[in-house]
Amino acid sequence: MTIPTVTISDVHVAEAVIRTHLSPAPLIRSWPLEKELGFPTGRRLWLKDYGWTPVGSFKLMGALNWVANNAARIGDRKIAADSSGNFASGIAYAGSQYGKPVVVVMPDTAPQIKSERTRSFGAEIRTYDISRDHITGARIRTVKEIAENENAVQASPYDDPLVIAGNGVGGLEIVQELKRQDRDLSQFVCAVSGGGLMAGHAIAIADGFPDADIVGVEPEGAADFQQSLREDRRVRIDKPTSICDGLLSYSVGEHNWPVLRQHVGTSVTATDLEIRQAMKWLYEKHGLRTEPSGVTTVAALLLGRVNLDGRGDVVAVVSGRNVDESRFREWISV
Repeated sequence: MTIPTVTISDVHVAEAVIRTHLSPAPLIRSWPLEKELGFPTGRRLWLKDYGWTPVGSFKLMGALNWVANNAARIGDRKIAADSSGNFASGIAYAGSQYGKPVVVVMPDTAPQIKSERTRSFGAEIRTYDISRDHITGARIRTVKEIAENENAVQASPYDDPLVIAGNGVGGLEIVQELKRQDRDLSQFVCAVSGGGLMAGHAIAIADGFPDADIVGVEPEGAADFQQSLREDRRVRIDKPTSICDGLLSYSVGEHNWPVLRQHVGTSVTATDLEIRQAMKWLYEKHGLRTEPSGVTTVAALLLGRVNLDGRGDVVAVVSGRNVDESRFREWISV
């Protein structure tokens, strides 16, 4: 099967869709992180913070582009999707914008804030036992059953060209803002799970700053992409483990792998404890309450795991902020 190639032209087309719904997520200069890393005067570190979106994460960009381009095909049918939580609220928001009913299959352990946000946009949630999913395959099976038995149209949270292109609009925003300020880019650091976020951003970053190093970050217990790079093939982890509920895909998607293989040179990891420490650091230094998945990039930078050679700026993605208050307080008590 030939995998469709997502190009920078697809990202530019998606930008027109995204701009009808969203303003760009802010690119925030982090003086504390520049100081922590010993940056010289003139070099800057930026945080691309997707916590400012209506759903508290980056996921609605890909969801909006997917729904907009499939609206006619969906018609009056439902949209069915699986999600750990952030794509759930993203596709729910997108469905509400285009008048499409949405059913999302979510793990029974999903944070309350993610479930509540998803329902707030009118979506229905059906749950599965995530502790046995690697054995039962309930997540994928349930979505397929909804599609077949209820005549729903199935949406992938990351493994779809339209989702990749939509997510890439965020990368385009980064390029446009840095060029507006006449800045250069040496390193771009982004979390990798299924690969939809990184693939879209990598396309835009590689086009705008072809000499920049693009670095992935994964939880230590869910580093399938790191293994995939090492073995030059898509590697599946049967039971990924981490507090990063948004980074527990079994492998990167088929559509994402060619893009990641082309543009992403390396992937580094952080332990759950190190991620918790980064959550605490970011909260104390910037007042940002982030979910574990959203702060892996900051953890990798604080730990010195990203090669920061070069004179250009560094951009790290903060992919989401959806975390329950009680768990957040528990996690930052380190």
